[in-house]
Amino acid sequence: MPIVFKIAWRYFFSKSRQTVINRINSIALLVIVVATAALMIVLSAFAGLKDFGLSFSNVFDPDLRVVAKQGKTILLDSSQINELEKDIDIKAISPILEEKVFLSFKEKTQVAYLKGVGPDYLNVIPADSLVAVGEWLVPESNSIVAGYGIGASMDLGVYDYGSFLNISIPQKNLNGSLRQTPFHSQQAVTIGLYQISEDIDQKYIFSSLDFARNLLKYPQNIFSSIEIKVSPQADLEYLKNKIRKVLGGSVQIKDREQLNSALYKMLNTEQLAIYLIFTLVMIIALFNLVCALVMIILDKKSEMNILKAMGINNKQLFQIFFALGLLIIIFGGGIGLLLSSVLILIQQWSPFINVPGTSLAYPVKWELENFLLVMGTLLFLGSIASTWASRGLKH
Repeated sequence: MPIVFKIAWRYFFSKSRQTVINRINSIALLVIVVATAALMIVLSAFAGLKDFGLSFSNVFDPDLRVVAKQGKTILLDSSQINELEKDIDIKAISPILEEKVFLSFKEKTQVAYLKGVGPDYLNVIPADSLVAVGEWLVPESNSIVAGYGIGASMDLGVYDYGSFLNISIPQKNLNGSLRQTPFHSQQAVTIGLYQISEDIDQKYIFSSLDFARNLLKYPQNIFSSIEIKVSPQADLEYLKNKIRKVLGGSVQIKDREQLNSALYKMLNTEQLAIYLIFTLVMIIALFNLVCALVMIILDKKSEMNILKAMGINNKQLFQIFFALGLLIIIFGGGIGLLLSSVLILIQQWSPFINVPGTSLAYPVKWELENFLLVMGTLLFLGSIASTWASRGLKH
C-alpha cells in the first residue's frame, strides 16, 4: 500500500486532541450517511410507484400491438397468422376489432369503445382474471363485459335479460350522406364487470369478435389491430422486423413503452427531477465534508511539517487528504447504502409502511441501477469536495 494511503488510513481512525474537531468529523460522516440513504430510499420509492402505476396499463396492454400505418384497419389472413405462430418467442396472437360506439340503457347514454376479441385473447391478456362481478365472454353470443365505471354510471345489471344494452355506431351510405336511420345498432346482455383502473373502466366494453364484426359490418379478413404475447427473453426488435416482413410495410408495431409513451416520458422526467433535487441536498451535505477536511488539515499542521522533513512533498500531502476525503465518503456512503437497502428490502418483502388512509403497502423497489447511481454520484461529488478542500496543499 502506498505511503499516502497508509497515512490517510491512519488519519481516518485517529482522533484529534480537540473535541470540537472530532464532533465536526462525526457530523460530516453522519450527514453523508443520511444524505446517501435518503437519495437511495427516494429513488427506490419512486421506482416502486412507477411500477405500481405502470402495472395498471401493463395489465391491459399487450407485449406488442400491430396497427395500420394509415387508416383504421389492417388486412390479415390465416396464413399470415400461422407464419407468425411458428416463431417460438411468439406465445399467442389475437386479432382485434375496436371502434367507438354509442351506448344506451334505460334512458342513460354514454360513449365508449367496443373491443371485439376472440378466444385467443385470454392467452395474450388474462382479462378473465380482471372480472370483478359475473363472468368473461361467452363465445358466439351477444354478451358483453363492461368496465366497472361504465356499469356504475349506466346502472348496468349483470345477467339482466329483461333489459338489453343497445350498442350503436353511425352508418353512412356509399356517397357519404346519412341514411334515414343514422345508426346501426345491436342489443347485448351484460354478463360481467371488470375492474382495472378508473380511466380504462370508464372507456372500454368487450364483446366477442363475431358480435363486433356484425355490428361494424367488416369482412372476415379485416381487423383493427393484432395483439401479441411474447416470451420474456424475446428480442423485441427482431420480432418487430419479422412481423413487418410477414405483414408488409403497411403496419406499425408498438411495444408497451411505445403504447404508453406519454406516461413513460412523464415518469422519467419526474424521476430525473427527484434525482436532481436530492443530488442538490447531497451537495449541501458535502459542504460538511469540506469543513471537516479543512479542520483536519489545520489540526495536522505540526504533523505535516514532520512529514515534509521526512521527504513527503506537497503533492503527496494533497493525495493524503484527498484519500482521507474519499475514505470518509466511501465509509459514510457505504453505511447509508447498506441501511437504506435493508429498509427497502424489508418494506418490499415484509411491508411495515402503508399508504396513508389505506391498508395498501407503500410500493418500493430495490434496483441495482439506483444503487450504482447513488454510489457513483456520491464518489463524483465527494471527489470534487475532497479536491477543493485539499487544493491549497498542492503548492
